[in-house]
Amino acid sequence: MPQAMICAPQPEAAEAGADILRAGGNAVDAAIACALVQGVVDPLMAGIAGFGAMGICLPDRSHHGYIDFHAPAPRAARADMWQDLVLSEARDGYGFILRGQVNDVGYQSICVPASLAAYHLAQRTHGALPWAEVVQPAIGWAESGFAVRPHMHAFWSDPGTMGRVPNPERIRHTPAARALYCRADGTPKQVGDAVRNPDLGAVLRVIARDGAAAFYRGEIAEAIAEDFRAHDGLLSREDLHDYAPVRTAPLIGGYRDWTIATNQPPGGGIMLVEMLNILEHFDLAALGHNSAEYLRVVAEAMKRATIDKDRHVGDPAFVDVPVQRLTARGYAAEIAAAINAGEKSDVPRFNAGFPAKDTTHIAVVDREGACVSMTHSLGMPSGVITPGLGFMYNGCMAVFDPRPGHAGSIAPGKARFSSICPSILFRDGRPALVIGAPGATQIAMGVLQAILNVIDFGMTMTEAVSAPRFSATSNAIDVSNRIPRLVTRALEAAGYEVVRSPFTFGFAAVHGIRIAGDRLDGGADPGHDGVALVV
Repeated sequence: MPQAMICAPQPEAAEAGADILRAGGNAVDAAIACALVQGVVDPLMAGIAGFGAMGICLPDRSHHGYIDFHAPAPRAARADMWQDLVLSEARDGYGFILRGQVNDVGYQSICVPASLAAYHLAQRTHGALPWAEVVQPAIGWAESGFAVRPHMHAFWSDPGTMGRVPNPERIRHTPAARALYCRADGTPKQVGDAVRNPDLGAVLRVIARDGAAAFYRGEIAEAIAEDFRAHDGLLSREDLHDYAPVRTAPLIGGYRDWTIATNQPPGGGIMLVEMLNILEHFDLAALGHNSAEYLRVVAEAMKRATIDKDRHVGDPAFVDVPVQRLTARGYAAEIAAAINAGEKSDVPRFNAGFPAKDTTHIAVVDREGACVSMTHSLGMPSGVITPGLGFMYNGCMAVFDPRPGHAGSIAPGKARFSSICPSILFRDGRPALVIGAPGATQIAMGVLQAILNVIDFGMTMTEAVSAPRFSATSNAIDVSNRIPRLVTRALEAAGYEVVRSPFTFGFAAVHGIRIAGDRLDGGADPGHDGVALVV
């Protein structure tokens, strides 16, 4: 009998998805059950008030498409409302630092919650089980409680850098958040401490009964709107009422003899396709994995994709994104020639900074061959929990460009760019790799390297997600601490600035499943707490 598998950064969530598969659910059911549990047991990474993108391939139903649920700016947002507050841009392009940090934490940092609408749409359209059954595992975890895991603790204890709000401040920003995630003295709960969230359990019970309508139009929507009115938030009852996810066709690319299906703008799939197009012009295996020349070539592809993203990629409902030009093979050939000639590209940045990592991912393959790749997030979480509701809202306003006239500028109803790129790769017309990652602006860079590890270096999925990574989303090349200094000295001798991370694992947290006939090979990034489970 063919195998099924689910891979996610949280064991509790992966187990919930595996249980749904055993109960007769399909890949979509399992993914949504997993996602809902992630919002409970990893509450700063994702949740029902977040955003994301989901690729769904159902070969037996001849369906292959995406549900994009990028959180739009509230209708009260304006392009120029923060232009006089700008202090800096993060060095790798993940958001802006403003005076007063109004875009980074608190009620004005919040975009329209999008995740729950997408979960419900996907499950009711493509799932096999009753909606309430899929929600039940999340209810159980919220009401019975769970223990703080190492990666969760590391994230919410992060002190923040370069002007960003320290994460301990996020989890005590509102009384409801502090009561859930802090000890009595206001410090973050420690590894092994218990967290129970009966308020979220009660909200999920309403959602299990009434579906997403309760959140966007019913009693939960009214509680949200009242809280935002009381705290000068941008989000309104009308914003909730009018929100709907967007269905899109996959963005298709190719690499070697593989076909790449990924998400459309404002997601990061366009960067992934552009980078793979460039790198197809190089014999990467001959360069040697993580050699100095390999890092140079791949880093320059990353930089060029970053430049193009910064200039051109935004919400296609508001920005004319030149998708065909940026993903054209001829354009990639020109860039590859410049890289081969030793040219260094320049990534402009408004001052400097460094973002924290958030977001989470799910990869699922069921016994019928259906696949789901979903990346979802809160962005940098807002710190806001409405009393009595138990979930934290996204902080997506932080990544908009507060300067008018740019691709990423603020506009009411506009979604900001996100590097998320949940992807499904095909060989001979059949799904062969289901992959994605959390990791802020490093997501596309991490996914890219794992794909190269599988295709060019023949690695297993576990090897591919575990190998040392690097990133170049500025003029510097950032490397994890397992990249040898022999390599980085050679890059520095060639004129590159190299920034060494103290962390063993870094630059996204890739999770994926390789499909080889009836055999599945799963890999959960060891930098997180996750697992790949065979069912």
